[in-house]
Amino acid sequence: MPAPQPEALRFLQTRRSHPAKTLSAPAPTRAELEPLLSAALRVPDHGKLEPWRLIVLARPALVALTDAATARAAAAGMPAEQAAKGIDQFAKSPLTVAVIFSPKASDKTPEVEQLLSAGAVALSLLNAALAAGWGAAWLSGWPAYDAVFRRDALGLSESERVVGFVHIGTAPGPSPERPRPDVAALTEWRGF
Repeated sequence: MPAPQPEALRFLQTRRSHPAKTLSAPAPTRAELEPLLSAALRVPDHGKLEPWRLIVLARPALVALTDAATARAAAAGMPAEQAAKGIDQFAKSPLTVAVIFSPKASDKTPEVEQLLSAGAVALSLLNAALAAGWGAAWLSGWPAYDAVFRRDALGLSESERVVGFVHIGTAPGPSPERPRPDVAALTEWRGF
């Protein structure tokens, strides 16, 4: 017999990210963030490989990342508007957790399953932050995909990738509702 958790289901049915550019200080302290990180790592992990890791970036680290992103965008000759989108997410964020896909060699667990597990970490962290009352957003942008930036600014190995940057802080208020997917249009029922 199921043991329903209606509050958890209601949260999942109504959860909303907050636009990252609207988040401000205060951000969670280390003590407030640690339980959220613990919750984030409770994801499906076939083979118990832990193919992910986290880089927690407080304001001083985000200032350095802003400088690194500015320099990388200039070196790459990136158009100003494109550069700004990647740079601003660090310049304006009160706290960011970079969720890193760190694949492990395995004969049993394909890399794609490991990547999906890392994506689950990002979503679980986003939901944990929201459930704890923080404003939060999951972004990527060019810094997540630029190999030089990943290596030089974040210290990632050649095989590692950024799944996303989860920005956490104080939201100015409720996030506006937006249209949601049509379950009926996207669901195929068989055998019912």
